Amino acid sequence: MCLAVPAEVMETRENELALIEIGGVRKEISLMLVDGVEVGDFVLVHAGFAIEKINEGEARRTWRC
Repeated sequence: MCLAVPAEVMETRENELALIEIGGVRKEISLMLVDGVEVGDFVLVHAGFAIEKINEGEARRTWRC
């Protein structure tokens, strides 16, 4: 079992990296497992990697729990 957290992509960087924000905390993660991620997208993050793109509504519902 893994725990993934929804995050918003704030900035894309070289070498398939991105700056994301989770609850006011910003962190650099890898985008190497997910294609087509752009600034403003929401992704599930596990162990420093984006593992799936999700929609904004799904991310916000998860944050409320």
